[in-house]
Amino acid sequence: MTSPSRQSVRWMVGALFTLTARLERAKRQRRAAGALDLLQVVAGVGAGGARPSRIAALQSVHRSQVTRQVRELEEADLVRVVGDPEDGRSWLVTLTPAGWQEMLRLQEVGLDRFALFVADWDDGEVRALAALLDKLMGSMAAVGEREQHDRVRAEVSRRERVRIRAGSHKPGCADQGGRS
Repeated sequence: MTSPSRQSVRWMVGALFTLTARLERAKRQRRAAGALDLLQVVAGVGAGGARPSRIAALQSVHRSQVTRQVRELEEADLVRVVGDPEDGRSWLVTLTPAGWQEMLRLQEVGLDRFALFVADWDDGEVRALAALLDKLMGSMAAVGEREQHDRVRAEVSRRERVRIRAGSHKPGCADQGGRS
């Protein structure tokens, strides 16, 4: 297998960035899309609920944005907010039954919308795109893990060099110009 050309990678990156920007713009313009994102994050965390900091991390947004969204969804009776029993300073967000129903409804609206986008594609093209996107995400995760491993290894190596240098300058060390 040969690696893709730089031009092919450039084309792919341009297409992905354009798609991402359009999806983000749609999410900002359509309040329901932003609500769906938060509802799905809270549902994915589990029955115990999610802290705002966890929601913000999973959404890659600032915690203040989560606070505003949660307040709106709480007023609409889509989420319930309770104090965190493990940390009295924080709170947990869970979905209400109405929140579960709204999440499912919004997911169907989103599926209907994307079905319109690919209405003139055949099923094989849709599956091929999904498979390639899955492959790309897997490759991105693998590269991220390798880079994290390399960073940790470099930091351990740096600390070891500092420790060795610090040890070689202690009084009585033979590595100080031949004097002990």
